[in-house]
Amino acid sequence: MKRSGVADLPLHGGRVPQWLATRMTTLGTAISESVVHHYGTSALLSRLSDPFWFQALGSVMGMDWHSSGITTSVLGALKRGLNPRAHELGIYVCGGRGRHSRNTPAELRSIADATGLDGEALVRTSRLAARVDNNAIVDGFQIYLHGFVLAKNGEWAIVQQGMNEGTRLARRYHWHSASVKDFTCEPHTGIVGPPSPIGSGEPGSDSLIQNLVDQRALPAQGALLAVANENPQRMLTEVMKMRLPVHHDVRPRTLT
Repeated sequence: MKRSGVADLPLHGGRVPQWLATRMTTLGTAISESVVHHYGTSALLSRLSDPFWFQALGSVMGMDWHSSGITTSVLGALKRGLNPRAHELGIYVCGGRGRHSRNTPAELRSIADATGLDGEALVRTSRLAARVDNNAIVDGFQIYLHGFVLAKNGEWAIVQQGMNEGTRLARRYHWHSASVKDFTCEPHTGIVGPPSPIGSGEPGSDSLIQNLVDQRALPAQGALLAVANENPQRMLTEVMKMRLPVHHDVRPRTLT
């Protein structure tokens, strides 16, 4: 698995006005069509999996704020504009924010039925990518948006966004299937975001991030699997040995 990068954005609420949503749909569809026409569907997926290109696309489409809302609005605009032309362009956009994210498996299975792709494999890919970003990357961000962009040949890009309520930041994660190797070993090609002071202790700061899919974390993965597979009673016995007694006897002693 290849992950293209990560971007941190201020967490903002609100809704995109209808006039801007319409403009973004029109421009996003036209730009995507141009990329597919000149360079192919793989090139579009590659660009969407680049956090900088994705950010620039949002700005060109009209969402020119450094905000978490750019992810939701861009994916929503592409979904509205590209899905009605999927039979022509060969690009499908699934998922989204909140309940739309939870609809991703059903949408992927429906597309697979129409295209002959392996729907269950696509659903497994969708869930594994979410698990990695939510659980294997311990950075203080909880995934709440999941976008899955699928080509009719089975190639895909995933854009996810997580929320850190403590820092009021959103973090965007990008994936691309072009060089699928392993979900559990070196899935990143880069992490992009403002650095945190070492030792700052802030939730989600670089000093607190645990990346369990890094090459150097393979021994930790093995240890976690060993603990998960062993008899729970063995671990409970070891824990009991380390517990300090809650009662201490004070006994008289004869001094010589």
